[in-house]
Amino acid sequence: MQKFSASEAHAPGAGNGPENYTAEYLRVKDLAERGVANAQHSLGFMYFNGQGVAQSYELAVAWYRQAANAGLEHAQYNLGVMCQKGQGLKQDLAEAARWYQLAAEQGYAAAQYNLGWMYAKGQGVQQDTQQAMHWFSKAAEQGDAGAQNNLGMMYDTGKGVPQDFRQAIAWYRKAAEQGYARAQFNLGLRYDNGQGVAKDVHQAMSWYRKAAKQGYAPAQFNLALRYDKGDGVPQDSQQAIQWYRCAAEQDHASSQFNLGLIYDNGGGQVPRDEQKALHWYRKAAALGHAAAQNNLGLRYDHGQGVAQDYEQAQHWYRTAAEQGYAAAQYHLGLLYDNGHGVAQDTQEAVFWYRKAADQGHLRAQFDLGLRYETGRGVPQDGRKAIAWYRKAAEQEYAAAQYSLGQLLDSDDSPAPDSVQAGAWYRKAAEQGHALAQFALALRYDTGHGVLRDYAEALAWYRKAAEQGHARAQFNVGLMYYSGQGTEADMAQAWLWLSMAERGGVDAATRYLQNAAGRMDPPQLAQLRERVELLPAPA
Repeated sequence: MQKFSASEAHAPGAGNGPENYTAEYLRVKDLAERGVANAQHSLGFMYFNGQGVAQSYELAVAWYRQAANAGLEHAQYNLGVMCQKGQGLKQDLAEAARWYQLAAEQGYAAAQYNLGWMYAKGQGVQQDTQQAMHWFSKAAEQGDAGAQNNLGMMYDTGKGVPQDFRQAIAWYRKAAEQGYARAQFNLGLRYDNGQGVAKDVHQAMSWYRKAAKQGYAPAQFNLALRYDKGDGVPQDSQQAIQWYRCAAEQDHASSQFNLGLIYDNGGGQVPRDEQKALHWYRKAAALGHAAAQNNLGLRYDHGQGVAQDYEQAQHWYRTAAEQGYAAAQYHLGLLYDNGHGVAQDTQEAVFWYRKAADQGHLRAQFDLGLRYETGRGVPQDGRKAIAWYRKAAEQEYAAAQYSLGQLLDSDDSPAPDSVQAGAWYRKAAEQGHALAQFALALRYDTGHGVLRDYAEALAWYRKAAEQGHARAQFNVGLMYYSGQGTEADMAQAWLWLSMAERGGVDAATRYLQNAAGRMDPPQLAQLRERVELLPAPA
């Protein structure tokens, strides 16, 4: 950050009252008109600030210029500032750099600092990191905290110098110990990441807190994150909210978004508050925060805390999607898929799904796999279906693992592989996917691709059955009825067959009757009572 204080140097020494300023103005004006450079600078200062005279940037420039031409370094610096900001004259970055150079060569630290920035950014001069480093070093050696911090950043990133975290730390520390908030934050980051110093959460927190107390929003945000997650400090939602709010009120978008999340999720010390969540999402979204825009889109999409409005949902999803935010791209694709807020357009849906999928969005990858498998919106292509399912499956998405297993298990597959199919079924089954549990059980039941193992089959059927899978319930009932993989048990058989019948498996009826005939009436009555208490099948 450049230093812009066109009135910082050598202010005239007068009291605070208007009469004293007026008298001082007359005294200084007399000296300035007689060619005294310091008086010319002081008169420029008075016109700049309106002390003893009506404020006039134009006259400030005129008097600063006379002092600057006489070689007065602080006048050269202040004239450079006014050229750079376009105060009292047309903005001229090259002229600003020229005046900074003259002052810098006389050892004026603030000019050296600003000249370093101009070389770093290529403003008024050709961008030159070596020159930026040179002038920052000159200012830093005079104790300029901003220059010390910038030197630290250059060593940190390896711009203009070989990357050197230890040198970066040394310069950050010099500036931080002078109370320079940005350097305190940067030093906190280095302790946080263990770059150039041993990782030390407590040191990181200490430096973040110093910068945060000076109002530095990124430090306030990092401090809030720590309290929010309980990372290095006891989890404390109230402390998190306090620091997020401090940064949010400075338009720190990520803090606004995280405040929205806290109120959205509620729990613990913070009650859920949809309207506060919306308030902060809106603020962050207005500042271009893509995740907040996506969440705002979700609110309008589902009518959560606002009236359902697909057009507003589409607006916010698109705003985030065009920034490359994968979740918003996927949700925008869903709107086109369903014709919500937009004309239904499967081609447009696929376009947005692909953008999200290319970024690793697993639901988009899964949906693309489904598209290529079924030929909806794209030409049917089993190989592409397998490829997209595999991408989502490798991210542990159970539905994709199951669908991939099914495609590999099919005789019509472009790349059949029974062993791989079984492996994917198992991965999905272990995540609780009922269809995969049933498919895995079938393999053990029939010996398809594995050694037949009725006990293993029963275990997987039962897992699916307990989730309400009717065919699995029927198969569990049959295995208890016939004693496959377990001892025969008519009570268990009747119970599971009864659930299967309720789930629409007509074949269960005959076995139910047979099982009922092998039980005592009191036992059967108890089982019927149990079944009647069960929820109806979904």
